[in-house]
Amino acid sequence: MILTSLQPAATTLSIPTSWLPHSLNWVNYLHIWQAAPFARYCLNSLLVTLTTTLGQLLTSILAAFAFTHLQFYGRHSLFDLLLVLMLVPGELLLIPNFITLAQFHWINTYAALIVPWLVSILMVVTLHQAFLAQPKTLYYAARLDGASDWQFLWHILVPTNWPVITAVTLLQVIGSWNAFMWPLIVTNDETLRTLPVGLMAFTTEQGTNYPLLMAATVCVIFPLILLYLVLQKYLVLGILPAHLKG
Repeated sequence: MILTSLQPAATTLSIPTSWLPHSLNWVNYLHIWQAAPFARYCLNSLLVTLTTTLGQLLTSILAAFAFTHLQFYGRHSLFDLLLVLMLVPGELLLIPNFITLAQFHWINTYAALIVPWLVSILMVVTLHQAFLAQPKTLYYAARLDGASDWQFLWHILVPTNWPVITAVTLLQVIGSWNAFMWPLIVTNDETLRTLPVGLMAFTTEQGTNYPLLMAATVCVIFPLILLYLVLQKYLVLGILPAHLKG
């Protein structure tokens, strides 16, 4: 991908294949910003990724805390229902969700890109298991010291589970940043398109400009690689068994 992004368009499909470019054509990375509104795509992807990630974090942390530390009628049945809903393939929900958003007149708006993804059952279940592993005595001790449920959640429970929260956050960022099908379906205006959908701009009826497409793909993937390198330690800690984290 990187080598192709540095080649002239004429040599990408030449036979025999030239794996190493004779010269580094860095101008391809400049052309992608001119061939399509790439800056707008970046802004849209950043906006959608940040808002959906923050929304999922807030709703998932609160829901996981409620399921593990609060007593209310139907708690176990409701959590079992969430587990059952995880078995439903996402593709089956595309048409019902589209019809629902159309009734709200949200098609081709930022609301269609953001609102349906403010809750994640997978993140709720993952944080539920992490919160459940904390000793109950920690919660009772905090309440005896005068801490409210809100204070216990944000000052004790969340900091002690930071590796798990970071791991699920990173997975959500990757999923939202790489989302293709849903943004393609609910947006018609080019100014609302995200980066994965924007890559289609380099494929036309005349063919595919592979150097520009690969250069754009490098730009799409690079932020995720950088984010992974920065948060790699927390990601590993988040998926390790409890007895190995020490």
